[in-house]
Amino acid sequence: MNVEEILANLIAFRSVVGTPNGAIVDWIREYCQAAGAEVTVLQGPEGDRSNLFVTIGPRERRGYVLSGHMDVVPASEPEWSSDPFVLRRDGGRLYGRGTTDMKGFLACALAALPALAATNLRQPVHLAFSYDEEAGCRGVPHLLTALPTLCEPPLGAIIGEPSQMQPVRAHKGKAAARLEVIGRSGHSSRPDLGLNAIHAMAGVIAYAVAYGQSLADQHLDRNFEPACSSLQVGVIAGGQAVNIIPDRCTADIEVRAVPGVSPSSLLEPVKARLFALGDSGFKVAWNELSSYPALAPANGSELAAILTELTGQEPLTAVSYGTEAGLYQQAGIDAIICGPGDISRAHRPNEYIEIEELAACRKMIEDLGARLGA
Repeated sequence: MNVEEILANLIAFRSVVGTPNGAIVDWIREYCQAAGAEVTVLQGPEGDRSNLFVTIGPRERRGYVLSGHMDVVPASEPEWSSDPFVLRRDGGRLYGRGTTDMKGFLACALAALPALAATNLRQPVHLAFSYDEEAGCRGVPHLLTALPTLCEPPLGAIIGEPSQMQPVRAHKGKAAARLEVIGRSGHSSRPDLGLNAIHAMAGVIAYAVAYGQSLADQHLDRNFEPACSSLQVGVIAGGQAVNIIPDRCTADIEVRAVPGVSPSSLLEPVKARLFALGDSGFKVAWNELSSYPALAPANGSELAAILTELTGQEPLTAVSYGTEAGLYQQAGIDAIICGPGDISRAHRPNEYIEIEELAACRKMIEDLGARLGA
């Protein structure tokens, strides 16, 4: 199969984040085994989702990882011009959910597999395909925990998130949490008899917003836009009717942290403010939704030099979005971002990737294999 045919098959799987992914895992497993690769399916603790680890070449030697995620964000926007789960070609573009983020990279890696198998590799190439990346990189930590049993310590990992095939050396980290306030319901005519959870949460949110604005003067890193860590309240829910004192309110909050700053630590002042509501009779809860570290630029990275040679592009120092690369680096593996497509097309209706981008990515992977050949 060529890369477009493989991508059409991948797009057809509705592997939306947070849902079972057995169908796409089975298809990829069978494809890789037919190409002569060793495949390990790593079931996650959820029981209905799995990571995949694929090896071509001598697994007793140190090699390189091509990393990507199999999940996609939902595609419920009415602006789609066609079925988002049926690949549509229009000129030099291929449309569908996940074409850019990031089944295009998966398709390139799979399309290159027969060429890699035909090469007498002195060092292996591994494919590491994860689940639930779009929920805050929830799947790949389980894969990284198992990595010592799957291969020798990798020399590096290429995370194929959309970067227009320009290597990227750094990104911000992220932590997100759901805050919950439980008060006491009652008739709105007697606010003195109830505990208004929305009012209480509003105080926490006002504090969080002001605190977030103060981050603009801290931990500055001019490689990023913005150059500071940031905070956002993204979702708030609560209340039943205007004449009922709301007894429950939730808010989802996130921080994006520059390298060298723990994302979770940035949320601690907000957490303390939430728990202070207990002194006023409210019950509160703090639920971590996701957390992953930043990717810090590695000085003198051999992997960055290799990607510069393979792509013909000098590495970009940093981007503000996050990937699984920080987790690979945290596990002691040199990591870099490089993949087809543009992040500006991700998570939008009529997401697409260009055929030329897929060709460039496949060539990069096959050229990597040639470097590792005898």
